[in-house]
Amino acid sequence: MKKIFFQLIVFLVIVSCDNPKKELPNIIFIMADDLGSAELGAYGQKNIFTPNIDILSSEGMSFTQAYSGSSVCAPARSVLMTGLHTGHTRVRGNFGYGGVSGLGGKEGRVPLKNEDITIAEILKDNGYKTGMVGKWGLGEPNTSGEPNKKGFDYFFGFLNQRRAHSYYPDYLWEDSQKIILENNDGKGKDYSHDIFLKKTLGFIEENMSSPFFLYLPLCIPHSNFEIPEILDVYKEKKWNKKQKIYASMVSTMDNTVGKIMEKLKDLDIDKNTYVFFTSDNGAAQIDDEWKIFKSNGLLKGKKRDPYEGGIRVPLIVRNPSLIKKNSKSDIVTYFPDFFPTILELINVNYSNKIDGLSIAPTLFGEKQNFDDRYLYWEFYEQDGWKAARFKNWKVIKNNIHFGTDQPIELYNLIDDPSEVINLSSRFPDIIKKAEEIFLEAHIPSENWFWKFQNSEVEKIYNQ
Repeated sequence: MKKIFFQLIVFLVIVSCDNPKKELPNIIFIMADDLGSAELGAYGQKNIFTPNIDILSSEGMSFTQAYSGSSVCAPARSVLMTGLHTGHTRVRGNFGYGGVSGLGGKEGRVPLKNEDITIAEILKDNGYKTGMVGKWGLGEPNTSGEPNKKGFDYFFGFLNQRRAHSYYPDYLWEDSQKIILENNDGKGKDYSHDIFLKKTLGFIEENMSSPFFLYLPLCIPHSNFEIPEILDVYKEKKWNKKQKIYASMVSTMDNTVGKIMEKLKDLDIDKNTYVFFTSDNGAAQIDDEWKIFKSNGLLKGKKRDPYEGGIRVPLIVRNPSLIKKNSKSDIVTYFPDFFPTILELINVNYSNKIDGLSIAPTLFGEKQNFDDRYLYWEFYEQDGWKAARFKNWKVIKNNIHFGTDQPIELYNLIDDPSEVINLSSRFPDIIKKAEEIFLEAHIPSENWFWKFQNSEVEKIYNQ
């Protein structure tokens, strides 16, 4: 009897060892602000030094055809958090009709609502500690869009993106508490990015023993162009002061990425951590003194534009246990794909509609074919535009605030990545498909519509 009991114990131990509980991975999503698609060494940059992000690329997978969810701040973040493109997501612009007055002094800030489910909420419901450090932009104080109401256990940073223009603010938010920065009362000593790094490393250390999701939407290198000190590597450059400051800001962000990776390795959790790095849109400045950086490479346009320079972004994903080192992917992906990718990585089913597709198989080295889907954007600032990409085709309709009956531009991005040759007259069938996509992808919004439809919105846009 004792022998049988002993054999049973041995059997149970063996079964337990052969079937260990699958450990949930940590997830860190780092997002720069207004970083151009070619401002990293790994993406061809020659004048700005980004050694830590370049190492991240060499240790993971870099995507050559990745896109943001929008060409400006708030909607890009809304798309990322909800998995819905700008034809469906709640926040489709920085300012919308019926929004609240923001901390930055402008009306029209539309918050996420209770029914808008974020990826942070899903992760929290599935055992994750969730944290965010940086710029939110999806809900002012005392609205339904506060980070702590949208799935984040911990929040530190800016609620209002316009206030984030200053790197020496008089206060920041920690959860729902206003943290006064007394050293910035006319003195400018507490650099917000440095505080973000400290809070980031603290969150990682405090949650190292449980699966965590850390969303890190940094403010750098968005204007204002401010830095405590120009970095030594740029001091002797024959550049003007603004160029030196800008390069120092990008390299400071790179140093932050290096410190995050160092912390993960010191805590021995980097092998079970997915680290994503991207930008919220293309570079904001490409002319005059900015030409030296060639921030968007050969791509046409910049922030707020429908062209590749406005929406194409770098994307790097690292997990040394599961993603092949120094790998590259040319699959066409964008922000709505983050939501379903995370669902697949943690093996969670989700029945609500999302517009993205999981790229988890690509991360694991499998082939994926996205030829049957389209990417979609709509934009309400300036004169308004819509854009879509399907297969190699890119279609753009400009000036929609003056009426929807506008001509459509057509480009073949494989042959013409700089969008120089408009092929619309040669491919009427593609133009017809574009019209169908523009109609299908748009669900009317109570906060965003074209100016010719309602003159009351005139005061809201272009702020």
